[in-house]
Amino acid sequence: MCQSPLHEFLKGLPKCEHHVHLEGTLEPELIFELAARNGITLPTDPVYTSVETLKKRYEHFSNLDDFLHFYFEGMAVLRKEEDFADLAWAYFQKAHADGVHHAEVFFDPQVHESRGVPYDTIVTGFSKGCKRAETELGLSTGLILCFVRHLPVSSAEKVYEEFLAHKDFESGIVSGLGWSSSEVGPPKDMFREIYASAAQKNIPLTAHAGEEGDPTYISTALELGAQRIDHGIRLVEDEELMRRVARESILLTVCPLSNVRLRCVTSVKELPIRRFLEAGVKFSINSDDPAYFGGYILDNYCAVQEAFHLSVLEWRIIAENSVQGSWVEDSRKVEMLASIEAHVEKYTSLHNIAV
Repeated sequence: MCQSPLHEFLKGLPKCEHHVHLEGTLEPELIFELAARNGITLPTDPVYTSVETLKKRYEHFSNLDDFLHFYFEGMAVLRKEEDFADLAWAYFQKAHADGVHHAEVFFDPQVHESRGVPYDTIVTGFSKGCKRAETELGLSTGLILCFVRHLPVSSAEKVYEEFLAHKDFESGIVSGLGWSSSEVGPPKDMFREIYASAAQKNIPLTAHAGEEGDPTYISTALELGAQRIDHGIRLVEDEELMRRVARESILLTVCPLSNVRLRCVTSVKELPIRRFLEAGVKFSINSDDPAYFGGYILDNYCAVQEAFHLSVLEWRIIAENSVQGSWVEDSRKVEMLASIEAHVEKYTSLHNIAV
């Protein structure tokens, strides 16, 4: 819990999460539980001796690739439909407790398929978790199929064809497509053909860019049709591009604690939060891979508040921009915007704050 006077306001503020990888919500406790359930032997590395030793190792990632090693190693315990459903449900419960009203969540089918898990098992399992969250918690949800950059394009093309064959976008099971994994190294435009095809079908697109890579990774993603940018913190290094992002209302999905844990910055105070607000760049605050980075969405909100001491009005702007940048029907946006307005009015009236 942060020590800010606004903590209760932040806790109750209706939130949208656009940048969280379901596989990145796989807590060590669940890794050990699913390994036992599925008869899987965990790696012999001493860090897998216990939940505590694994959690301790997560505190010391040297870079993105160091984290990705454990990220992909951990998800090997996911084998059955119920495993994916249980993982999603565990995340949604935490998100709901943190005030999330709408969550668009990434999943990485390529990595699971490389372990022999069928596409339908993955999507059906995660979809069950989404439906349970909608029914029992009142959240609206969306799955974002995420291609990974460390595997060959042919692997992504196979998953894309399965996605099209299953008609997951038309049915509303999948809300859009994205890409993630190693940013620097693979070709910036490696998914050009897939994105061109998806854009023709009016499928929403996003892309991880500008986390470790320079602003040209962002401009390339926009050229390929991305309508949102995941991370994007290095946008501030290109003033002209930043003006374009603000002008076109392109949402950045910023992940403060992730940026610190992966050493993109040494502290949250180094993030360009105020620069973005001053420049009119729209962004949301997200948790990325909270099981590995030590904080879910409210922890990230609190970290930003402790670093920048934002006002109620500034948080209202962030929350409203998060809603407007969501891939959800307009009627749901109207509901969430009304919830934000009611929360702000109640808090400011109670504390006699002018906004």
